[in-house]
Amino acid sequence: MTTPSNPSDKESSVTHDSTSEAGDDRALVSLEHREGSDNLPERFQDPGLPAHIHRAGDSDEAAARRYERQVAALFAISMFATVLFVVSYFAVGNDTVVSLPIIGRTMALHVSLGVTLGMSLLCIGLGAIHWAKTLMPDTEVVEERHELRSPDEAREGAVKILADGLEGSQLKRRPLIKYTLGGALGLFAIPLGLQLVGSLGPLPHTDLETTLWDSKLPGGKPRRLMRDPDGTAIRLSDVTLGSVFHVLPEGIDATPDPNNEKLKAAVILISLQENLIKSARERKWGVDGVVAYSKICTHVGCPVGLYEQTTHHLLCPCHQSTFDLTEDCKVIFGPAKRALPQLKISVDDEGYLVADHGFDQPVGPSFWERA
Repeated sequence: MTTPSNPSDKESSVTHDSTSEAGDDRALVSLEHREGSDNLPERFQDPGLPAHIHRAGDSDEAAARRYERQVAALFAISMFATVLFVVSYFAVGNDTVVSLPIIGRTMALHVSLGVTLGMSLLCIGLGAIHWAKTLMPDTEVVEERHELRSPDEAREGAVKILADGLEGSQLKRRPLIKYTLGGALGLFAIPLGLQLVGSLGPLPHTDLETTLWDSKLPGGKPRRLMRDPDGTAIRLSDVTLGSVFHVLPEGIDATPDPNNEKLKAAVILISLQENLIKSARERKWGVDGVVAYSKICTHVGCPVGLYEQTTHHLLCPCHQSTFDLTEDCKVIFGPAKRALPQLKISVDDEGYLVADHGFDQPVGPSFWERA
């Protein structure tokens, strides 16, 4: 019984015949093989590699130098476009609008950045293609697979191939291409870094470390604790045992950025029996068992607004971080790692609660400059 041959069991020969012979072999295979039949050839001939097409730069040094200048010109245009990108980033305003065909009205900044960045990358690509097509050797090299580590002779041969490739690229002979390519690729990295750094916004400086509680009112008066959201001052007599107030500093709506100040200066004011407070510092910074703590969770900045009166615990509703109000608001459960900062308060001559000074540490989550 004859077993049909399997194409995968056939050994392919690797030979380099002429183009015409390869064409005849392909025709022969086409005639012998029909779909659904068993007429397969014993061996598939290697079609070979395409013949080298002569280029003017192969034998004419003047033509080669002309190609070199063309490649260098493309790289130079890329460098110029990159510089224009940087200029546009700073010179074109965010509020400038232009009208373009099909697209319509759009921001001029986006157009200028897109066009200059695209031109920069396009010219690098066109320059590399023109360089490869006109000056680099077009000989294809076939290397058989090898198992694991190659012999020393093969490794030395690989080094020689790389050296030959460097020589074939003519970078040593064409310094103009080498320098313009280096300049184009080097400058092209600037837009990427510029967007990354420039889009981070202004530096925070001390904005993350200070709140409105750190400043005084005109005349040096301390800021009163005001109910949120009605903005009325709180007397000590208003704070009964177990009561909770959500508090903002006096004068917060008159600041240049009230919302930003509210995010940092929000406070929760609670009254509990003074003898339950275990921390001497907490008692000293409060008034008759009335204490004020930052409302901003030290995990990711959610508002800590839930108070459990029986256990004297403050709970963050986002990730369930729990703070013990009797022990200086230390963390007893959840992902938060630091206690809530306390605000030192006292009573002014009119009986209103005021802040003696700001928090002794930055509020909210950690950041890289925090000690």
